[in-house]
Amino acid sequence: MMQRAITFILSAATIFAIHAQDPAHADSLVKELNEIVVTANQPATKLEGTTLVSTISGSNLQNLGTALDVLAQLPMISVADNSVNIIGRGSPEIYIDGHPLRSGDELIRLQSGNVRKVELDMAPGAMYASDTRAVLKITTRRNLLNGLSIIDRGEATARRRWSANNMLDLNYRTGPWDIFASGLIACNNSLIVGSTTNTLVYNGKETIVGSSQRKDYPSTTGVIKAGVNYSSGELSFGGYYRYNPERGHFNNIGEEWIDNEPRIRRDIYSGSRSRSHRASIYFDNRLSGKYTVHFDGDYRNSYSANNVQTTYPDGNNHDVNSSDTRKSSLWAGKLYLTRPLAKGRLTIGTQDSYTRTTLDYLMHTQDISEYIPSSYTEARQTSAAAFATWDRMFGKFSLSTGLRYEFTDYSLKIDGLKDKDISRTDHLLTPDISLGYAPDDETQISLSYRSSTVKPPYSHLTGSLSYTGAHEIEGGNPALKDERMHDLQLFGVWKGFILQADYTRAIDTYAFIKRIYPAPTLQLLMQPVNIDVSAIDLYLVWSRPVKAWTPNITLGMHKQWLEIDGTHYNRPILSYYLDNVITLPKGILVTLNATGQTKGDIHTNRFGATPFTLDASISKTMLDKSLQLKLSATDIFNTRNNDWTMNTGGVYVDKRQTYDRRGISLTLTYRFQPRQSKYKGSTASEAEMNRL
Repeated sequence: MMQRAITFILSAATIFAIHAQDPAHADSLVKELNEIVVTANQPATKLEGTTLVSTISGSNLQNLGTALDVLAQLPMISVADNSVNIIGRGSPEIYIDGHPLRSGDELIRLQSGNVRKVELDMAPGAMYASDTRAVLKITTRRNLLNGLSIIDRGEATARRRWSANNMLDLNYRTGPWDIFASGLIACNNSLIVGSTTNTLVYNGKETIVGSSQRKDYPSTTGVIKAGVNYSSGELSFGGYYRYNPERGHFNNIGEEWIDNEPRIRRDIYSGSRSRSHRASIYFDNRLSGKYTVHFDGDYRNSYSANNVQTTYPDGNNHDVNSSDTRKSSLWAGKLYLTRPLAKGRLTIGTQDSYTRTTLDYLMHTQDISEYIPSSYTEARQTSAAAFATWDRMFGKFSLSTGLRYEFTDYSLKIDGLKDKDISRTDHLLTPDISLGYAPDDETQISLSYRSSTVKPPYSHLTGSLSYTGAHEIEGGNPALKDERMHDLQLFGVWKGFILQADYTRAIDTYAFIKRIYPAPTLQLLMQPVNIDVSAIDLYLVWSRPVKAWTPNITLGMHKQWLEIDGTHYNRPILSYYLDNVITLPKGILVTLNATGQTKGDIHTNRFGATPFTLDASISKTMLDKSLQLKLSATDIFNTRNNDWTMNTGGVYVDKRQTYDRRGISLTLTYRFQPRQSKYKGSTASEAEMNRL
């Protein structure tokens, strides 16, 4: 069935491409200026300072389906399994009409026809946390009609396992009030197959420690969200509450072996349950037509519990049981004022947060607890920041500069005792500056520099260890330092071509290593450590609508310089992205996206080559665009490579694995007078949210 469906998609795409006609004004862009609509043939993407601005209204992308589908076709943006990444910069902060994205389902609920423009800031300033490397802002089209709107979206996916989800989004508008509610239920399942081989010298002899994995990940997730917005003239305020429960089961059936000894069957079962609550409020008011006051407040509370059972059915080893419970809470606030100054715009503000997270790890097997003990870790952090940014146009030149001061008080307790070596108080000052030049509408160039401090995730700071096999352990590192990063970036745009050149110098960033852990028997420990690394990223993009065809071609290179214990990790990675959207008559759209990369190094990992991967989709709108049917295929030729090697601490690791990526999905979306929520709040502390 899967092969026939994939063949149908490719055949249909080819036939439609051959017979495609040129729809009237297919490549025109629509820009709203003071309620006047101006239609013009212009590039879909242009550079404003350090921000790539893509106008979606009136382009070939406006009928793709969802905002996530739109992002997948834009320059410098990569989408895989509903996860958004900026090429060369990792996960961005994402905002929709000013409010922070908290879940990928928001991008699926937002329909492409409601997206007006997308802004990708590749050098965010002092207003954002210092570890923010990219900001993605989505602005929706205005819809002032009163009444009820409904969006219902159901999706079924067949890969190695079946998955299905359904989302319902309700919005009611009356006068200045906007009331919204949404719900999501998702039943997901995936299968990952692989093996790990560790080669090392132990007791003067070359030793091989291996294991195989066959991992099932069934889970059920729910999301309930409700809120209200008020907007009248220059005043707006609102808030929402979000509840997110989840249950999952992890099953791993595999084998363990050492050298040429007989293989031992090993089964791992993990049951997990989690829930999170989040409440957010915002206030925005424009005074005297030139001053803007904005406030965001956030509260988040989360809980997760896991029980892990490792059994050896053949009786060669005794069973190992452990459990862990993690709790975290966050209070955060952000307040800023924007006003004109010296023919430019000045923004000053403060961003503050208090975070507490605990991890209670229990090892229930007595002899294992001799080298993997139970532990209770508690981390508290108080953070206060003040920032100022100023930007101004000087004819064809633009200047933006900022300064951010952060005070951080971090405290770590292990088993009730404060670790004075790790607990610390920091005072950080991080500047940024950007200069742009735009001689005409089709030519722009900018040069920017930013210094930043990146704090590691709380999950990496834990002092506890976890049992993953008879000879393997995983753990955090409470001694991890904060990363100091310097980033110099050049951006240029000319007639549909985009060039990005980025040099970064990271001091005390973190990477994973594997080494021998002192224990009565042979044990290998995987954990993060601090490293210093320099890297250059170069990307050349061509993106410009051509009648009914919207291509997006990206060629890139990542090259780093890293040495650990005499081993160099300097092999570059060459990559390409070929994204295509073909707009056909009668509401039919076809996408064909191909990617590939060579073998190369990222930190301590050498990733395998993936010469060619192809995704495709075909969609059809009906009933005056109220109903959309979409058939998609991912990793059609099953070529995506997820292998990597690592050589650290005297241990050479060879990881071979195949992810659950090849498959097809059928999506049905019904829209009744659809509108996007008008929530205008931002995030009070995005960095702390991500660390949790």
